[in-house]
Amino acid sequence: MAVKQVNPTRMELSRLKKKLNTATRGHKLLKDKRDELMRRFLEMVRENRALRMKVEEQIRQANSNFVLAKSSMSDETLKAALLAPKQEVYVSTSYRNVMSVDIPVFKTDTRTPDPNDIYSYGFAFTSADLDDAVKSLSDVLPDLIKLAEIEKSCQLMADEIEKTRRRVNALEHVMIPETQEQIRYITRKLDENERSTQTRLMKVKDMMLQQAHGY
Repeated sequence: MAVKQVNPTRMELSRLKKKLNTATRGHKLLKDKRDELMRRFLEMVRENRALRMKVEEQIRQANSNFVLAKSSMSDETLKAALLAPKQEVYVSTSYRNVMSVDIPVFKTDTRTPDPNDIYSYGFAFTSADLDDAVKSLSDVLPDLIKLAEIEKSCQLMADEIEKTRRRVNALEHVMIPETQEQIRYITRKLDENERSTQTRLMKVKDMMLQQAHGY
């Protein structure tokens, strides 16, 4: 590995050793964070898969109910029944922090508290199949909102895992080895300088001894 230009001094050596110590601690913390993110991400993925299967089955059943309702009612009657809905649903968003990731939390609220307001029509000229269809769509809504929340959370967690993985790799394969090599380089240089200094001192001592003995 090519060593970046560094000043081979004891002060620089001390600075690099502190940098290596910080990078090593940071590498461990990031690895622990990455592993915990992966654990929570996999939990969310499993929850997402199960909830998606449930929602898809609920929507399939709702569609079947609407097909039955349409077969027992005229198009005009069906359109008139659903023309002016009485109920409205509002979705608000807040966030919770999970391993430095802001995970969305969706909360629903209705315009009126009456659960029967999902039916925007009278029951005299409509079929029970339409009631079942409207009820099944109303029942699937909370799970659908929850599914959207989990899928967005999975996406955000996956992005954070990728960023953390890149930081771990940068420390593990670039910064730490590079700093270690710089420390070895400076240590070698300092050792060489110390040996050279000792050699010079020994030569000076020999010269002084020779002069003292009149050689």
